[in-house]
Amino acid sequence: MKFNLQGKAAIITGGGSGIGRAISNTLAEQGATVHILELNLDNAQETAEEIKSNGGVAVAYKCDIVQQSDVKEIIDSIAKEHSIDILVNNAGIAHIGNVENTTEADMDKIYNVNIKGVYNCIYAVISHMKENKKGVILNMASIASSVGINDRFAYSMSKGAALTMMYSVAKDYLDYGIRCNSISPARIHTPFVDGFIKNNYPGREDEMFKKLSASQPIGRMGKPEEVANLALYLCSDEASFITGTDFPIDGGFMKLNSN
Repeated sequence: MKFNLQGKAAIITGGGSGIGRAISNTLAEQGATVHILELNLDNAQETAEEIKSNGGVAVAYKCDIVQQSDVKEIIDSIAKEHSIDILVNNAGIAHIGNVENTTEADMDKIYNVNIKGVYNCIYAVISHMKENKKGVILNMASIASSVGINDRFAYSMSKGAALTMMYSVAKDYLDYGIRCNSISPARIHTPFVDGFIKNNYPGREDEMFKKLSASQPIGRMGKPEEVANLALYLCSDEASFITGTDFPIDGGFMKLNSN
């Protein structure tokens, strides 16, 4: 079976909802033991139970990735039971605004979760992967890492950091058999998108959904499962010749968008 993850342990941050939930389910379907690190423990447990009901193995942890001591304690405890094969840095938060209406508090919050959180997880896992002489790290970046998007000043900054951290880790740990790549999604249809539309465009939900979908050249938003399938490939042995590379999954947005 291709993309077989039997016997592998995967840590997925933000694995309780949206893209993270899809990645958790997909990796578990291929045999990985999935460890879900989530600020919202209820969401993590719900995903873990879903995986178990389908015959998979999953464990949920309440974890604030902003706190390095919490992250290290959990990852060290996992490493005592399993060889950590995969880390998916998926947890993150969004922000809308340009430089003028982005406050210092906004910047600090985005930095702490989207940059420091990614660093904390890599920092905690890298020594274990070095010891094992193998491992895969996958960062969730964004098309905003590479192209200009209106009103995404702080978010673009943070996802640019996720992208360039990937390049650095891939270069620094080649000799240890550790691969590091990233995925850059465009707009993906998740509960977050539905909530954003509902909160910002009450009464115009259908109109705005169609408008946002049409902004992707392919004519629709992506599906979390589509991102998860790409993540599965990059985390599998079939991708063993790939490291230090970003993979857009964007419905043509970066190359075909004429707006």
